[in-house]
Amino acid sequence: MRLSACIEWLFAAEAENFADRIRLAHKSGVEAVEFWKWTNKDIGSIEWALNETGMELSSFVAEPMIPLTDIANRAAFLEGLKRSVEIARRLGAHTLIAQAGDDLAGKTREEQRDALVTTLSAAGEVLEGSGVRLGVEPLNTLIDHVGYFLPSTVEGLEIARETGRPEIGIVYDVYHSAVMGEDTPTVIGDDIGRVFHVHVADHPGRNEPGRGNVDLRHRVNWLVGAGYTGAIGLEYRPLASSAETIATVRAILE
Repeated sequence: MRLSACIEWLFAAEAENFADRIRLAHKSGVEAVEFWKWTNKDIGSIEWALNETGMELSSFVAEPMIPLTDIANRAAFLEGLKRSVEIARRLGAHTLIAQAGDDLAGKTREEQRDALVTTLSAAGEVLEGSGVRLGVEPLNTLIDHVGYFLPSTVEGLEIARETGRPEIGIVYDVYHSAVMGEDTPTVIGDDIGRVFHVHVADHPGRNEPGRGNVDLRHRVNWLVGAGYTGAIGLEYRPLASSAETIATVRAILE
């Protein structure tokens, strides 16, 4: 099982520089790293650290982060996606992450969903042949993202299918799913092929596995057994040292 350390939170206490966080992640034994935005980072130093360590970059966010539920944002998102793809190919990442955006006042859910499908369909055309895929991420609306348009994994998968594009899927975050009371096998069903990336954290607290009450081993093992072959993204706020938490997570998940 390949683990991917989200270096926005992991190793942040140990190193300010993102390139150094990659080096620390490598020493901890994880196989990959990931981060959020790329436009606020020194891409040259990150590229150097990835090459130096041989680490995989599993994913990062497609920018700009603007509501895809608003059709007026379509052109700006697609233009930014082209630049994100260039960086992904440069750094060897195969998955970009998108967020739907908040539920918009004055627009029906049907209008917003249509805008989301339309923009993601066009994004699939941009991605065609690049070797890079885009996963839209359902987020919980009970704690972390009140007002977000897409809290449902089932609806996220429906939207991905509706695009008709193989380049479009979802990022399945076990933490967000658990907060929303979802059961992993039930909401994923036979759509494991549309799950492009997985995130884990425990609940409550969004800390490392073992600190809460989410049965991460069961959920992750089900995903792997169903055919998920990607990295498991460690997107949590560590309470112990990052390296210590990674050792604990690997013991729990494996």
